[in-house]
Amino acid sequence: MPEDKNALMSEMYASTLKDIKEGQIVSGVIMTITEKEVIVDIGFKSEGFVSIDEFRNRDDIAVGQSIDVLMETSENDDGRVVLSFAKAEKIKGWSRFSDDMNEGEIVEGKVVRQVKGGYMVDVRGIEAFLPMSLSAFKGVSPHEIMAKKYKFQVAKINKQRRNLILSRRDVVQKEKELIREKTWAELEKGQRRMGTVKGITDFGAFIDLGGVDGLLHITDMSWSRINHPSEVVSLSDKVEVLILDFDKENAKVSLGLKQIAPNPWDHIYEKYPTGTRVKGRVVNIMPYGVFVEVDKGIEGLLHSSEITWQKKLVNPQEMFKLGDIIEVQIINVDKDSKRISLSTKQLEANPWLEADKRYPVGSKVKGIVRGFTDYGAFVELDSGLEGMIHVSDMSWTKKINHPQDVVKKGQEIEVIVLGVDAENRKITLGLKQLTPNPWPQIAEKYSVGMELEAEVVLNSNFGVFVKLGEEVEALVYSSEIDKEKAAALKPGDKLKVKIIKVDVEQMKIGVSARI
Repeated sequence: MPEDKNALMSEMYASTLKDIKEGQIVSGVIMTITEKEVIVDIGFKSEGFVSIDEFRNRDDIAVGQSIDVLMETSENDDGRVVLSFAKAEKIKGWSRFSDDMNEGEIVEGKVVRQVKGGYMVDVRGIEAFLPMSLSAFKGVSPHEIMAKKYKFQVAKINKQRRNLILSRRDVVQKEKELIREKTWAELEKGQRRMGTVKGITDFGAFIDLGGVDGLLHITDMSWSRINHPSEVVSLSDKVEVLILDFDKENAKVSLGLKQIAPNPWDHIYEKYPTGTRVKGRVVNIMPYGVFVEVDKGIEGLLHSSEITWQKKLVNPQEMFKLGDIIEVQIINVDKDSKRISLSTKQLEANPWLEADKRYPVGSKVKGIVRGFTDYGAFVELDSGLEGMIHVSDMSWTKKINHPQDVVKKGQEIEVIVLGVDAENRKITLGLKQLTPNPWPQIAEKYSVGMELEAEVVLNSNFGVFVKLGEEVEALVYSSEIDKEKAAALKPGDKLKVKIIKVDVEQMKIGVSARI
């Protein structure tokens, strides 16, 4: 009787077990989770085992949770039931694909890992392959790629072999086209839009408005002077721009940035009336003058003629450097042409108005030699004004060929004022006039007919200059010397001459070598 009871109990237990075959998907309950395995009760004679690696996110499973698994082996070499969660998911995923799922259709999925040549994508539990060439993930990090879901187009599908190849490139292209069409439809002149700096060139920046690129020209970037667009924008910057004009047919959009801010020239006459003194920053230096930014977006020209009261031409590049803060006076404003004329000399009283009183004719003054021309030397006086010593006023008796032979640049000298022309800003100075005119005495010493030995100073085309004494020079005219003899003479040679002319008024002595 006991044997019959045991048999009955075994039969009753067996009737509670499911008849599960290998390759069948069944539902089970998670009993235990270890570091390597998940133990699942599927109502079989023994519990089944699933590798922990088959679960992409271990936080998604818990003891007591129901899951579907595939019976892979009812009894392996170790007598264990081997189950697969991943294969069950894949089979279920394929079963959820309707019969009319064809190539070219759009599906949603999530990239789960990167493999050789591309990525594996989870689409409804199915692992599909996304080739790198069709991914459109250029410049995106793997972390970003796996952080969200994407839409893909079915590039190739083989349901029998359960093989699915995706493309994201085509989806992205279609999305861009939709965005582009939407942007074109929304564009209006005078509209403000946000955009992203896509590229920078010497003449401007290209702004992505959302599938449509617009050009922000350098002249429309700032009311202030800029030398390069990179001074205003950088790659990937988000900027708000104004639609100045657009042409959909030729895919051209003109953008403005400075137009968003008020035009600083709108109230220029009220803000900068003539005579206003302001401080500004030197932003550009040219041979003809200096550009000074007196306010943001407002520049004026300090012309070289308005830098100083001196008559001589000044070199702005020697007087200023970029970034200098200088004080100027507004002398003219033209709103229409956006021009402001500036002056620094107007900040000071015009010294020429008092020049004739300050430098009366005949007065002795001191100054610094500042420069030369072929016909004279410029001398800066203590007022900053400049006068000139002509070569003819440098010596009573010598022929001066180069002013540098008499005075040197930077030398302080005393001169006599010979004339002042305030209207034409000219002061004539004399050096020889510091000493009495020696010609009356020279005329007495060197009378006509006198013969003497002279020293050759200069041999020229029209005659030979000779020195009669320490100071006095005379000219031997070409007609008064043999040509061959004249050609052989050189400075320092001795030559016997006879005085044939003495002109006190013209301060000249003529001599002849034909004795």
